[in-house]
Amino acid sequence: MNRRQLLALLCAPALRGQYGGMASRTVKPTPRGKPSGLPFHAHFTDVAREAGLREPTIYGGIDRKAYILETVGCGAAFIDYDNDGWLDIFLPSGTRFEGAPTATNRLYHNNRDGTFTDVTEKAGLHRTGWASGVAVGDYNNDGFDDLFLSGWPRNALYRNNGDGTFTDVTEKADLLHGGNRWGSGCTFIDYDRNGLLDLFVGTYLEFDPKTIPPTGGSGNCNWKGIPVHCGPRGLPPGAASLYRNNGDGTFSDVTEASGVGKAKGSYLLTAVAADFDNDGWPDIYVACDSTPSFLFRNNHDGTFREVGLLSGLALNQDGNPQAGMGLGVGDYNLDGSLDIFKTHFCDDVPALLRYQRNGNFEDVTIPAGLGVETRFVGWGAGIVDLDNDGLPDLFMVSGNVFPEAEKKLPNYPLATPRVIFRNLGNGAFEELLDSAGPGIAAAHCSRGCAFGDFDNDGDLDVLIVNLNEPPSLLRNDVSGDNHWLKVKLEGVKSNRGAIGARVTAHYGDRIQAQEVLSQSSFLSASDSRLHFGLGAAQKADLEIRWPNGGKETVASVSADQLVVIKEGAGIIRKEAFRRR
Repeated sequence: MNRRQLLALLCAPALRGQYGGMASRTVKPTPRGKPSGLPFHAHFTDVAREAGLREPTIYGGIDRKAYILETVGCGAAFIDYDNDGWLDIFLPSGTRFEGAPTATNRLYHNNRDGTFTDVTEKAGLHRTGWASGVAVGDYNNDGFDDLFLSGWPRNALYRNNGDGTFTDVTEKADLLHGGNRWGSGCTFIDYDRNGLLDLFVGTYLEFDPKTIPPTGGSGNCNWKGIPVHCGPRGLPPGAASLYRNNGDGTFSDVTEASGVGKAKGSYLLTAVAADFDNDGWPDIYVACDSTPSFLFRNNHDGTFREVGLLSGLALNQDGNPQAGMGLGVGDYNLDGSLDIFKTHFCDDVPALLRYQRNGNFEDVTIPAGLGVETRFVGWGAGIVDLDNDGLPDLFMVSGNVFPEAEKKLPNYPLATPRVIFRNLGNGAFEELLDSAGPGIAAAHCSRGCAFGDFDNDGDLDVLIVNLNEPPSLLRNDVSGDNHWLKVKLEGVKSNRGAIGARVTAHYGDRIQAQEVLSQSSFLSASDSRLHFGLGAAQKADLEIRWPNGGKETVASVSADQLVVIKEGAGIIRKEAFRRR
């Protein structure tokens, strides 16, 4: 047992009981090193307005937040709901407690010319309330991706009818719940590898506005001496739920039987289902706010055991919880295993957790160079190759939660910029402060973000939720001669959308693993087409491990194209994209 794991076991019970506020360590940033001088070939421009994304995401008050429900915000999703090969956009929304405007979740159809059309009403997705998380997956294996939406006062499952419309089948699917549960992190997962997508749903906390102390009503409801809303500490913590797909359109609650119900006492946010210990079975990692995070390890028999503390993923290297919000998952150091990038509160550092062996992780935040940034509250996150150089970078969005604080504490503004740590290829990163385009430097109060190639030009763009203003759509224009490859998987014996499949690409002298995820970032869903930057390499060899455990290889795949690979049949379609 290492030092961090020993501290975790000793400190965790006391930390769970602390009252009030979000965890922050008040750490000082590490000194910035000399810039590398290397060119960065990605350039981001916010094209949301000209693309037709002009409606704001309403979420609580603007100048004051009375309840924590108004502050956490929601995720976003790239989803090709009509299977035309172009990414559409789903944007959840909240509302307001007083003087609530007409606000709804929105679905935008991709017009294939850089613009989108609002088809919310036509699609049957009009809905008001407080939405939180989005998970995308084809739960009924009909070839069309469905949507699960968490939130308060209840969650919702929308079945894609395949004709451009969706139907709310929450009650029919036996997924309704009572009480005051505030649904948060959610993900589709085939945990028993039977070809049917099951569903994991986390709860942030039990939210009842009638029983929560008013702003400043408790000695714990303040931040740096300023009266603010209460929570999450001091409020009833959330819990995890797991639902097994019965194959007939319904789900059975297996929370207790599976063991996930044993995890108690934390405030659950983003959930990611992926194979974090390289044993071929999907696990579930949940970023938890101001309390120990959870790692549910799959036992291969329909049950899980919670091993967050022992794996090194529950607490930081000092044995303390952090305000875990967003999760980026990818292979930043090109060793064929998945690493984790985790976002936290201001006056703390975002964390980079490197896979070691036997399902354990090491906190390499400081040696990797991420300690230079402590100014922002981080939310949506990704381990993604933004410039196609073959080295996955780190991306996060930010935004504070206390609009009341800015007037008295100007160093803590509500709106803050996006952050890119570019991968230097030696285990280290450098923060790009002014060289990635105006879309990165622009300040917003952001929450969820999704990554995908909305204009099909061979690079990764970013969709971002901004609270109480329209979203951002960051178009990425990559210059230079780097190559890329996109891989779309189609399951046969496995679930149709291949959620949980792993693709390991060999290009040049490099190896990189990625998995098809239902949720990541902050409560968001990204493009299910896996995107590999290849750098100078013009071909890649692909190893595919399907969700049911089957393996196959596809050799010498040419770069600069999308390949669709069907389980057992190899490449069934190729498509070359036009570069902008």
